[in-house]
Amino acid sequence: MFKAYVGHSNDPDSKFAVAEVLEQCLGALAGAMPQAGVLFAAFDFDHLMILEQIQTTFPGIELIGSTTNGEMSSVLGFQEDSLTLLLFCADRLEIRAGLGRETSKNSVVAVAEAIATATAKLSGPPQLCLTFPDGLTTSGVSILEALKQGLGEGVPIIGGIAADNYAFEKTYQFFQGEVMSDAVPILLFSGELLYSYGVASGWTPIGKQSQVTKAEGNVVFEIDSQPALDFYEYYLGIDWFAGGYAIHALAIFEADLVNFYLRAPVKYDREAGSITFFSDIPIGAIVQNTTAVRQDILQATATSLQSALAGYPGESPAVALLVSCAARQRLLGTQAKEEFNIVKANLPDRLPCCGFYSYGEISPLVDTTSPREGRDKETQFHNQTFVTLLLGDT
Repeated sequence: MFKAYVGHSNDPDSKFAVAEVLEQCLGALAGAMPQAGVLFAAFDFDHLMILEQIQTTFPGIELIGSTTNGEMSSVLGFQEDSLTLLLFCADRLEIRAGLGRETSKNSVVAVAEAIATATAKLSGPPQLCLTFPDGLTTSGVSILEALKQGLGEGVPIIGGIAADNYAFEKTYQFFQGEVMSDAVPILLFSGELLYSYGVASGWTPIGKQSQVTKAEGNVVFEIDSQPALDFYEYYLGIDWFAGGYAIHALAIFEADLVNFYLRAPVKYDREAGSITFFSDIPIGAIVQNTTAVRQDILQATATSLQSALAGYPGESPAVALLVSCAARQRLLGTQAKEEFNIVKANLPDRLPCCGFYSYGEISPLVDTTSPREGRDKETQFHNQTFVTLLLGDT
């Protein structure tokens, strides 16, 4: 049987916070020993001490995690500057952790190292991958592409980019008892696993679909052979950036020209006419401007949750893992707590859930209820999106 347990503390003192989290988990476990876990922690905690306490309490636990821009759980709801731990107990599943270091030097080699570390401890093929890598030192897209290549088709990848409370200076990743940056931790699931996922943003395309004609990584110079900045200003006006970078993301369409993922602009260069985005955009991509209002953003949260529940292949899931974008949190402002109220309203009573606010979300482009195949089922790197993952066993 697959069961999950959550501990969550908003105590600002690291020692007391981890003690509270472990006390909650131990009480719920009632003597059971977790096989694996995920830790989400605010940036200013003493992460090494926290990991040491977890390892002492649960020797040999397969643990990964990251720093965040906000946390949420079924224990305390939405929080900022808190600590939350998700534990997995499973007798028909294998859950194993891996780590790749120095992704900025060679993301393909680092990801291969992470996959090799985890798969060496598995007796069967992986069915699902969780990951919370550093996206400040290396493109999140390059890490994801390396994961897709290394794991092969048919292995969904769910997760989010580590965050540092909007400082954009340095994030931390967790693996067993280690704290590091510039790394990619993964957790692989193998065995009689049941899962479903939902993904939605709430951003609406506006204007015409166009094509990226000149770009380098995450910097777009030309759209339809015109300066990218002109493309934005034609539809949105000269002050399009004044309302906040996250409002007018760029929709990147797949081959069907219907399904899309988002790229949020970070800054622009008027002299070059270019726009820098949070993540890479390929030359030749079909794109469209978007806009959003708070009501649509919150409705997308419900859509993501409902899609995951509708697609779950078993009677009832054991746990929900949630990843939301830091940009959603910022745009919602004082309504950010409302996002978790929607989570609570849509998930079954007493279902454990845990999650965080990230610098980029990782999930397939469409949810598990979609009949679409091919590239629409491939994992993509998203911005400004809410991802729901439900887990259980047969």
